[in-house]
Amino acid sequence: MLIESLKILFNRDLKRVIKEIEEYNNEVDIWKIKGQINNSAGNIYLHLVGNLKTYIGKELGKTNYIRNREFEFSSKNVPRQELIKKVENTIEIITQTLDNLNENILATEYPILVFDNKTSTEYLLVHLTTHLTYHLGQINYHRRLIENDEK
Repeated sequence: MLIESLKILFNRDLKRVIKEIEEYNNEVDIWKIKGQINNSAGNIYLHLVGNLKTYIGKELGKTNYIRNREFEFSSKNVPRQELIKKVENTIEIITQTLDNLNENILATEYPILVFDNKTSTEYLLVHLTTHLTYHLGQINYHRRLIENDEK
């Protein structure tokens, strides 16, 4: 039951991430930073993709994804369509991985140490949904802040 809920939540919020990408009036604005905002929305998109492909795709889905966290925050001007494709691919990986998970795995220890202490797989998956939602809010706020400056 939880796995089905997680699939719905990841799918819903990653589609919202795509919608946010599409709603930027000017593609260049995706990469703007302002004041004390150190990460552009584009870098947050890349971070979300790297994070989810690592902790769900690689560790639970056994993909061969290799994360480059530094790239997530240093890359600039990745075209909007490429960002969208990366998020769509992430949706596919998460869906496929969760489709292949047995509910019994949720109570098991997550395969790698992510925080200070070991966690269950269930805990980490729930954490990843809240992490996604947190950054989705940042992206929405970034878009409105940057585009409001242009008016």
